[in-house]
Amino acid sequence: MSDEVTLRGMRFHALVGILPHERELRQPLEVDLTLSMATAIASDALDPEGGIVDYRTLYDLVAEEVTGGHVGYIEHVATRIADRVLADSRIARVAITVRKPHVALPGPLAAAEVRIERTRSG
Repeated sequence: MSDEVTLRGMRFHALVGILPHERELRQPLEVDLTLSMATAIASDALDPEGGIVDYRTLYDLVAEEVTGGHVGYIEHVATRIADRVLADSRIARVAITVRKPHVALPGPLAAAEVRIERTRSG
């Protein structure tokens, strides 16, 4: 059994990419975050030290990583978010998707997307 929390479609403007203009001009990024709790989320008596996580805290954590400065690849953004989320001992697994809609390619493309999953070790 797995209890999950998902924040889908968080949108930010970030300095991301390896092209010269991507170091100076912010562009949209979209992030989905799904985490699995090490303890049950729902119970009859909610324990403040139990499985409930604050959505605002998760959103702020993602915002800090996405908007904190230039990063070359969306893979790095996803990995940094995963590392920070898993620092919370209540979280057993995290899946992160980062979408970059404005990619300099010679044809139509809705977005470049990276999805990673990480599990707490030990």
